[in-house]
Amino acid sequence: MLTIRNLNKSYAGVRHRAVLCDIHLDLARGEYIAIMGESGIGKSTLLNLIAGLDSPDSGSIKLDGTEFTAMDDDARTLLRRERMGFVFQAFHLLPHLTVEQNAALPLVLGGGAPAQCSQRTHELLGAVGIAALAASYPRELSGGEMQRVAIARALVHRPQLVLADEPTGNLDPDSARQVLQVMREQIKSNAGAGILVTHSPTAASTTDRIYVLTAEGLLPQ
Repeated sequence: MLTIRNLNKSYAGVRHRAVLCDIHLDLARGEYIAIMGESGIGKSTLLNLIAGLDSPDSGSIKLDGTEFTAMDDDARTLLRRERMGFVFQAFHLLPHLTVEQNAALPLVLGGGAPAQCSQRTHELLGAVGIAALAASYPRELSGGEMQRVAIARALVHRPQLVLADEPTGNLDPDSARQVLQVMREQIKSNAGAGILVTHSPTAASTTDRIYVLTAEGLLPQ
């Protein structure tokens, strides 16, 4: 489903710095993988490239055979909205929307029927343990609660590809186990695929395969 070939990314500055060099990856439908590696090695950059939030210097990213990197910004935005779910480290919740409205946003943007949107959103909020906070606003939440809203939002529209950047970083161990189970169940039940970026061996162990990102490339563990 996801095919990455010869992906390269550098950042210019006082010193030209190569972040990703010759990355290759094949991810089939139904697969859920973890990517680990040292801080600053480029794990978040890789997710941003896959999501089309950043552009590579060279290389190919294909989603179901469609060359993602060749699309213009509008086309990438539409594809990302319809077929991807992204859990950001910084949450990116909209402060003027309630928990329920934030979590439902992908369904609303996709034109879903209000009753179906509400039912699916409450299902996901319940699954991640924050159904009681549906009417709350982000300013009223802890970091862990905001993290769970972000996870519900990423999964609510049953995306084909889930990209999760340290999704358990703000969660206690029990909450982390709960959301990791939900993520795996949702990816598998929707016949999607998922990439989990994490520093946690415990989180990585919930996936099907583990890769380590190094200066030499993306290596299976």
